[in-house]
Amino acid sequence: MRYIIGSGPAGVACASALLARGQKITMLDAGLELEPAKVAFTRSLAAKKSTTWTAADRSALKSEMDATASGIGLKLLFNSDFPYRETDDLVPWQAPGLGVRPSLALGGLSNVWGAAMLPHRDADIADWPVTNADLAPHYRAVAEMTDLAADADDLAEWFPLHAPRSSALRTSEQAGMLLHNLNRQREKLRAAGWRFGRSRLAVRTTDTTAASGCGYCRECMGGCVYGCIYNSANTVRQLLNHPNFSYRRNVIVRTLRETGGTIVIEGFDRSTRENLAFTASRAYLAAGVIPTAQIFLRSQNTYDRPLILRDSQYFLLPLLLARRARDVHREALHTLSQLFIEINQPQLSRHTVHLQLYSYSDIIGAALEKSLGPLKFLAPQLAGRMIIIQGFLHSNESATMAMTLKAGNGKDRLELTAVPQPAAHATVKRVVRELLKQSRALGGMVVPPMLQIADPGRSFHTGGSLPMRSQPGEFECDQLGRPRGWSQLHLVDASVLPSIPATTITFAAMANAHRIGWESAALE
Repeated sequence: MRYIIGSGPAGVACASALLARGQKITMLDAGLELEPAKVAFTRSLAAKKSTTWTAADRSALKSEMDATASGIGLKLLFNSDFPYRETDDLVPWQAPGLGVRPSLALGGLSNVWGAAMLPHRDADIADWPVTNADLAPHYRAVAEMTDLAADADDLAEWFPLHAPRSSALRTSEQAGMLLHNLNRQREKLRAAGWRFGRSRLAVRTTDTTAASGCGYCRECMGGCVYGCIYNSANTVRQLLNHPNFSYRRNVIVRTLRETGGTIVIEGFDRSTRENLAFTASRAYLAAGVIPTAQIFLRSQNTYDRPLILRDSQYFLLPLLLARRARDVHREALHTLSQLFIEINQPQLSRHTVHLQLYSYSDIIGAALEKSLGPLKFLAPQLAGRMIIIQGFLHSNESATMAMTLKAGNGKDRLELTAVPQPAAHATVKRVVRELLKQSRALGGMVVPPMLQIADPGRSFHTGGSLPMRSQPGEFECDQLGRPRGWSQLHLVDASVLPSIPATTITFAAMANAHRIGWESAALE
């Protein structure tokens, strides 16, 4: 029996590969879920068309999400913070001033992610011991699993689709205007190292016999009651029908140890605090970068020696279009990222810069009103012109974080501290100048005084603390995610990615986890 620890995207991708190779799998998971009352409420909404929802219905989905001029606070699912709950007690950690968070939820942080999915350019993973060619079949498996919505546009020149049956989501009026502007200057932008197109999202676009496709209900940021946005919790529920898969909830793993050709997994029951132990032929650690580091360091009895957690620097910037889209507050649309822009200019950055563009949503409208204060009566006029740009940099040009296991009072904790990277801010400002330079092509102008450069970890695109290497050293893994000195343990989440390219993290993390599961299935 092989055990997988964690139910996030990497865990389910690894499980799917192992099951496809005929292995028997047990998944151990804390498994926190949405409160029953909220489950009942969302099911009641899902039974109706979104056009019949009341204002109170919509408010209940998002009323406590804090939107300000500085951006959106901690993202909730259907107004619930369960994806982040109980971690202080069960996997003690501290990260003052940092944006990173662990999760003990069924599905992990896929409960609250933005669903953006891009592979990486070869140049951006030159330090990985695996290539895009190695990952290609696993990208295809993940695209199938997640219902990847994509279009065969200019992005495909740098980023293969890996999803031949995909169809893109419909763009909003604002996004359509911006895309039209960009296409008019397409050749000039291509010469400047730009590629752009419709966003690629893990979203079900069309109806199936079992579920409906996206209905453009405008509430994506608070969660999709129809389940169109991919959540690995749903994959777990599907895998429960597989004869070789079992799921054990309420398990908190503390340590791992290899003995006699097996690996012993030790922990406790979240509800009863009863000690638990499981013996496996192999274990796959997919608990997320904070719990994975904690479990690994504790298992090696390694205290006061930091692991370096890599991050993709995140920033926010508004773009004001010259033309205004009318009635944006009533348009039927999705509110996830509408467009992607990729910039590859050596004088700008040594790596690809990734931009996700968001058109109007009620959350953006609320933030706009708050930022205008007594001038909030102008908000409706500005809302029709405003696009929000989320930007990301490669981890080589971003701050890092040090993760150190500390002992104390009979209960250890993982402490995270920022390791600044002054070049990150300089690179972001060069990106802003490039966007200003291309104002004509954009059909509008970014607003530099409103630039927000986030704290390290706020992108949630973090990893690389126990990186894969061709010849692993201390605190490094081989190409199958096995840390040096271990033979039955495989790390499969983003902890093993040697660097974090700007172009989203989940697609590559899932593909690599699927690869490790597939290739390790032949090992005894």
